[in-house]
Amino acid sequence: MAAGFYFFLLVLFAFGASLQANGQLCPNFYESTCPQALSIVHKGVVAAIKNETRIGASLLRLHFHDCFVNGCDGSLLLDDTSTFVGEKTAVPNNISVRGFNVVDQIKAKLEKACPGVVSCADLLAIAARDSVVHLGGPSWKVRLGRRDSTTASRALANTSIPPPTSNLSALISSFSAQGLSLKDLVALSGSHTIGLARCTSFRGHVYNDTNIDSSFAQSLRRKCPRSGNDNVLANLDRQTPFCFDKLYYDNLLKKKGLLHSDQQLFKGGSADPFVKKYANNTSAFFKDFAGAMVKMGNIKPLTGRAGQIRINCRKVNK
Repeated sequence: MAAGFYFFLLVLFAFGASLQANGQLCPNFYESTCPQALSIVHKGVVAAIKNETRIGASLLRLHFHDCFVNGCDGSLLLDDTSTFVGEKTAVPNNISVRGFNVVDQIKAKLEKACPGVVSCADLLAIAARDSVVHLGGPSWKVRLGRRDSTTASRALANTSIPPPTSNLSALISSFSAQGLSLKDLVALSGSHTIGLARCTSFRGHVYNDTNIDSSFAQSLRRKCPRSGNDNVLANLDRQTPFCFDKLYYDNLLKKKGLLHSDQQLFKGGSADPFVKKYANNTSAFFKDFAGAMVKMGNIKPLTGRAGQIRINCRKVNK
């Protein structure tokens, strides 16, 4: 019996090792190695949002932009050096993605509590969830166990992250390349129910497109002229940019999506039914958004002995 029991334990251990080797993540990954990890990230996120409400959307966006380039591996956080070009200066990220100082602060607290244990990639995944929850959105169990990349790709960041000028077919193609469905695309686009966008991101939509409410376009033209004022900001969700709700979809039904790529989701195409569904049912939106976030968070994670646990999220360990 004893031999049989030990054989059973060996099988369980091998099975667990196999799951990790095959990129399987689990919610309780830090249960024994850093039980306070989730609490530390949560407190850091809440403090950051209380200091600047906009940062919640920024942290959510960091996770998205990280996962769409070679998977959720923390590569976006690496700084450029004289011998290394990272992803921060890629077109979709330059002067756009933000929240790096908040990540640094949370990471420092994690290192103090559990040195070399919690990855930067996992930090981003937890912070994205906690930001959504704190701003009124759904919760989900974040699967953990990612490790950090020692490389980055500016070229892939320029091609893998869909720009705000994307049409529906380009958006579908971009998300499909990451293993995400049309439903995932529309649900994840609901992240634009929070946050702000620069004039350069919506200028083309308000001057060149016809599928936009004329009064809405006119109001945005006053803020964003054809030239200049590039850094002027506008709400992605015009009513409640700091509350995670379904109004993003309500706006699309009224042709009041801020970005060209937003309004492409409701333009007589295959995404229309999902937009209508989420505009009429907050619970359905929250459920599908949470499920899509879990799915996105599992894009090509580094596990096992791949990558490393970076001590400083901005640079590779020596």
